[in-house]
Amino acid sequence: MEIRKLELCEHEDSRRLYEEVFDEDSPSFVAYYYTEKTRDNQIYVVEEDGKIRSMVHLNPYQLYVNGSGKDINYIVAVATQKEYRKRGYMAALLKRALRDMYEAGQLFTFLMPASESIYLPFDFRTVYEQRGKFCQEDEAAQDVSVEAVRDSDCRKLALSANRSLTEKYQVFAIRDEAYYQRLIKEYESDGGKLKIYRRDGEIVDCRGDYPGEVQEPSKIMVRIVDVRRMLMALSLRSLTGVCFCVTDPVIKENNRCVALTGTEFSGVMLMDGKQENAEGTVSIAALGSLIFGKKTVEEICLEDGVEMTGRMKAEMEKMIPLSAIYLNETV
Repeated sequence: MEIRKLELCEHEDSRRLYEEVFDEDSPSFVAYYYTEKTRDNQIYVVEEDGKIRSMVHLNPYQLYVNGSGKDINYIVAVATQKEYRKRGYMAALLKRALRDMYEAGQLFTFLMPASESIYLPFDFRTVYEQRGKFCQEDEAAQDVSVEAVRDSDCRKLALSANRSLTEKYQVFAIRDEAYYQRLIKEYESDGGKLKIYRRDGEIVDCRGDYPGEVQEPSKIMVRIVDVRRMLMALSLRSLTGVCFCVTDPVIKENNRCVALTGTEFSGVMLMDGKQENAEGTVSIAALGSLIFGKKTVEEICLEDGVEMTGRMKAEMEKMIPLSAIYLNETV
C-alpha cells in the first residue's frame, strides 16, 4: 500500500474509481467535476497492485469565518473500491489529509457524510443541515422577475450575496465571479438552472432549479484542524480567563494545554498553559461541537474525555459560538 498526493496532471487517473463508486452521478456531472473541480483541488490516493484503490479529495474554498477570510478544504469523493474495503485505507487517507491541512495552517475542515457514523471516530461532528433554496413555478411574486443566471450577472450576484450573507451568518463560502460561473455549470451538468430573482432591477435572491426534483436536506460535519487557530478566530462575551487541556488522537500538535484570555473588545488571546494550572480537559470533537454551536458547555461535559471545574464551565460559556452557518455547497 502506498499513500500519496497526486500531481495535478494525474488527477484524471482517479476518474475511473469515482465513476465506479459514485455510479449514481450522471456522466455529465462527472464530466463537470473532472473539468472544473479537479482543476485546483488536492487528491490523496492509496495505490495497490499498481492502481488507485482509495481516494479522498480536498476541494478548496475561502470561507468567511467570524469576520475574516480563511482558506478551508471541503472533503469530498471519499471512496474505496469494493474489493479493497475494510483494510484501513480511508482512515489512513483521512489522517494524512488532516495532518497536511494542519501543516498548511487551516482552522477546520468540513464534509457531507454518506453516513455520520463513518466520520465520528475521526472526531467530525454534525453542526449544520443544508437548507438549499430551489425554484417553484408559483413562488415568485408578481413584482419579481426570474431568469437564468448569465455570466454577465455573476459579479453583481457575488457582491449582493456576500453583503447579504455577512449580515446573517458567521460562517459561509465567500462568493466571487468565478464561484457563480462554476455554479452555473454545476447546475447545468444535471439538467438544472441557476436562477436570479430581481425586483425593480435589483437582485433579491438566487436559487437553483432542478425540474421535477425534491432536494433532500444534507448534513454537514466539521472537524477542528488547528485548535489554536480555531480558538483565536472566536469572539468573547466579556472578560475571560481559563486554562485547559485539549486532546486529539490524530493531530498530535493539538494535544496541549492552553491559557485563553481576552475581552469582548480584544477577542481571544492564547498562550501555552501549564498542566498543573489546567481547570479541565476537552476532546477535540467536543470542542468542535461547542465552537460551532451544536452543543452547550453542559452538554459536552457529558461526553467521554471531557472534565471541567465549575469555574471553567462559566468561562467557556463566555465564548461566542459560530452557530450562524451557511454551507450549502455540494462539491
